[in-house]
Amino acid sequence: MKNDFLSNRWFKFTLVSIIYILLFVVWTGNLWLLLGLAVVYDIYISKYMNRWFWSRHKELKRQNRTYKRSMEWVEAIVFAVVVTTFIRFFFFAMYVIPTPSMEKTLLVGDYLCVSKVAYGPSVPNTPISFPLVHNNMPLSRPGKKSYSESIKWKYHRLKGFGPVKRGDVVVFNFPAGDTVVVERMNETYYDILRDYQSRLGADEGRRRLFSDYNITRHPVDKRENYVKRCVGIPGDTLELREMELMVNGQPFPEIPGQQQMYLVQTDAPIGATVFDNMKIPQRDRMYMRETGVYYLPLTTENLRKIETMKNVLKVQPLVSRTPDGTTFPHDAQLYPWSRDNFGPLWIPRKGDTVELDLGNLPLYERIIDAYEGHDLRVEGELIYIDGTPASSYTFAMDYYFMMGDNRHNSADSRYWGFVPEDHIVGKASFIWLSMDEDKKFPANIRWRRMFTRIR
Repeated sequence: MKNDFLSNRWFKFTLVSIIYILLFVVWTGNLWLLLGLAVVYDIYISKYMNRWFWSRHKELKRQNRTYKRSMEWVEAIVFAVVVTTFIRFFFFAMYVIPTPSMEKTLLVGDYLCVSKVAYGPSVPNTPISFPLVHNNMPLSRPGKKSYSESIKWKYHRLKGFGPVKRGDVVVFNFPAGDTVVVERMNETYYDILRDYQSRLGADEGRRRLFSDYNITRHPVDKRENYVKRCVGIPGDTLELREMELMVNGQPFPEIPGQQQMYLVQTDAPIGATVFDNMKIPQRDRMYMRETGVYYLPLTTENLRKIETMKNVLKVQPLVSRTPDGTTFPHDAQLYPWSRDNFGPLWIPRKGDTVELDLGNLPLYERIIDAYEGHDLRVEGELIYIDGTPASSYTFAMDYYFMMGDNRHNSADSRYWGFVPEDHIVGKASFIWLSMDEDKKFPANIRWRRMFTRIR
């Protein structure tokens, strides 16, 4: 009797419908997805599609061996793509570390599992796209988009386990990656534009840049993925003083494995084995033979080891004190900040209001026009937002400040500013594979790093 109840089609329909509503309607908050219940009803009750298509399909597979073999491949591929896309959208994604900006926390060649449910998965802006591909079509020329913008969805984040916390290692869409110079993908469009405009003037510089290169734009969900540590959350005030990070007036806890650049003066070269034992990659061993000077990224532990060596005469940190236009907000006169002396900077919080003037506009202009979609212009001493004079602004989203643990080798918020909440992808959870770029297979597999939790 019990088995008869469990196999009853109405029981199955009811159970699957409840799961469907909870997962696809309640969690996403999209009532249009209730239309999917018609598909569930047909699968378990009416079975119209089964009579019209699936029964014929099964009969053809039984009668035609070639059709059977072909369709088995098609079914396997479709099933794999659907399941993988579903998992990538709702639960987790994979990400590989391409640069040393997070060493020694994360190494080049680490493959990460990124949890989307940690902060809640974000509904894609571009739902029509080539499956399992980010923004460029595979085996195509650079700039060939893998998605269509014929349908665009507004930002909406499903519920997750909690908000982004200070100290989390976060994967996010690169905020300055909305516009891309196709022929110079490793540089940001805005850095290239500033260089052109500094030489040719604002209007002519922009015109020449668009004449010299192919320029493309990406929506939020198709911008390149970056991974950094969140060091400032909405409402925090952040400052760097001689390389020391302060948040709300308190020193930020030192991260195990955090690195900074040092000048190491020697009277004799340091052996390669020493660097191997310190796990300093070959690309980071910069040595000036004429002067006996090394430029090395060192953790606190490696710094102590270097200082005790007999052939080391002097060790000093490479502190940047000279203001320049490369650091956010790219105005050295109003904000004479550098890589190691930066701020204080308040991080915007949703619902908070700031007084606006020409002095603080450089901090918030990209938020107003690029991230929150308003028409911003300045005429003389007046600031106009959507055609109306504005002396204040209320933020519509939360913002974050991200930094790499390899502090002197990281392109992070110190250079391009805040990360909006709609750019957050997920939390880096654990390393499932790690490959050493300086070794050959199978010696290049870092077995001890596999399935280690990211802290």
